[in-house]
Amino acid sequence: MLDHLIQSATVVDGTGAPACPADVGIRDGRIAVIAAPGTVTEEARTSEDARGLVLAPGFVDPHTHYDAQLFWDPYATPSLNHGVTTVAGGNCGFTLAPLHPDRPEDADYTRRMMSRVEGMSLVALEQGAPWNWHTFGEYLDALEGRIAVNAGFMVGHCALRRHVMGPDAIGGQPDDAQLDAMLRLFHDAMDAGAWGLSTTQSSTHSDGDGRPVASRHARPQELLALSRAVADHEGTQIEAIVAGCLDRFADDEIDLLVKMSAAAGRPLNWNVLTIDAAVPDRVPRQLAAGERARAAGGRIVALTMPILTPMNMSLGTFCALNLIPGWGEVLGLPVPERIARLRDADVRTEMLRRAHSKEAGVFRRLTDFARYVIGDTYTAANEGLTGRMVRDIAAERGTDPFGCLVEICADDGLRTVLWPMPTDNDPDSWALRQQTWQHEDVLLGGSDAGAHLDRMCGAPYTTRFLGDCLRGRKLVGLEQAVRMLTDDPAQLFGLRDRGRIAEGHHADLVLFDPERIDAGPATLVHDLPGNSPRLDSAAIGVVSVRVNGVETIRDDVVTGAVPGTVLRSGRDTRTVSTR
Repeated sequence: MLDHLIQSATVVDGTGAPACPADVGIRDGRIAVIAAPGTVTEEARTSEDARGLVLAPGFVDPHTHYDAQLFWDPYATPSLNHGVTTVAGGNCGFTLAPLHPDRPEDADYTRRMMSRVEGMSLVALEQGAPWNWHTFGEYLDALEGRIAVNAGFMVGHCALRRHVMGPDAIGGQPDDAQLDAMLRLFHDAMDAGAWGLSTTQSSTHSDGDGRPVASRHARPQELLALSRAVADHEGTQIEAIVAGCLDRFADDEIDLLVKMSAAAGRPLNWNVLTIDAAVPDRVPRQLAAGERARAAGGRIVALTMPILTPMNMSLGTFCALNLIPGWGEVLGLPVPERIARLRDADVRTEMLRRAHSKEAGVFRRLTDFARYVIGDTYTAANEGLTGRMVRDIAAERGTDPFGCLVEICADDGLRTVLWPMPTDNDPDSWALRQQTWQHEDVLLGGSDAGAHLDRMCGAPYTTRFLGDCLRGRKLVGLEQAVRMLTDDPAQLFGLRDRGRIAEGHHADLVLFDPERIDAGPATLVHDLPGNSPRLDSAAIGVVSVRVNGVETIRDDVVTGAVPGTVLRSGRDTRTVSTR
């Protein structure tokens, strides 16, 4: 007997093949039968009429930071609402394990680092996760059986370094014995099911004390030793971040990434390729890394987002503006002193000079302050400004846009929420995206879901992209769009029996209305442990989401079921070799 039968759906199977009507039957968590409508004779415990609806494989998000959130939110919202049934975590070199059993202070260090570098609420980290593990395997076991999505995790280089070197991981170099210990720890993590190595060399990644995170101190020989260790384990990968990911790679960065991938004989993915027609040389430069990798026996894949991710800014709390060269020195001051410096015209002039300089890289996209929209305000002085563009307010006041923005924020004690309008929302940039998505070294993803919770909302990229493909710009067809969200990432990670609607595959499924599929606007909610805020977005037109055959979402509401699996390398992933 079938557990469930979905009747007369328009099946888009994830391979790129043309959509076709079919009945799909589920048994024991897998797809048992796919047949022409009305031809399934086996009885089913439950069934539903899906005429007019599209049935697709569950979406695979290749870059998330749900490592902590899954403990207080096993549904990985809002990703699950938007059809994501499998998430890859442990990215950018940051994981919650391993933790040294003799140094309980390492857990506090990790929480403060994650709060700073990934924008997670410190209160939520302290109150929402049990922190009852030491090894990476114990961390995975702590999630097993209690999550609604399938989740796989890289092991973070920073945690490996901290475990072996303690505080010396910041600024120090491992001796031979310490490097051997780091490799043993890494092998143990992969034996337990880690997907491979994640690491960062990015200049934007600092710990809770404002110091460069541990992996930024690693030299190439350490990174290559860890990369070679990846090759010893089935179904493993590398994920790496360098400073050039934000704009353009330096030659030595490409050399390093190529050598790491070739040493492992595994794909290496990086995040995130920013596509902007105003910077036409960026995409060719970034994709040159993949060309050089193939020549050396490796593979380098760029993640890129198919939507413009809603994000807010603030002069009062840490955000992307702090990462503009020279801005952190001002925005890191106590609020009264910060306001005084910001109100100094000479300080603003220097800040704008630095913001528009070549060294600001991709952050130059955030510096058109005339195009900022004022979000929430908090004082009578700013009444009526919410929803208005700074350009218009500045014109009324006879001042420059940045000076106007500073005064609005100062009147709110710097609590004002700011929404920058994207500068790359032009036809040429969308045409360049359409072209770039077809490249063999480009994969859709990079949501950062689970991180930067009160600043950005990338999780709904799946539904927003599909809505755009069906009723908006229509840059790709439905079948190709679904393949880009399902089978493509599943193939990169070597997921076993996932990413397609095929008999015998796991029944990770999304049923949606093609006339309505979309994502609602990003809104601020306070539902994290400690009443901490995050941005959320409703899923529109998603009728049902199933994970391993069990319904987890019905009409944008979680069902309470937790059928997800902790996906472990080797068991749940196969090797995707570059050799």
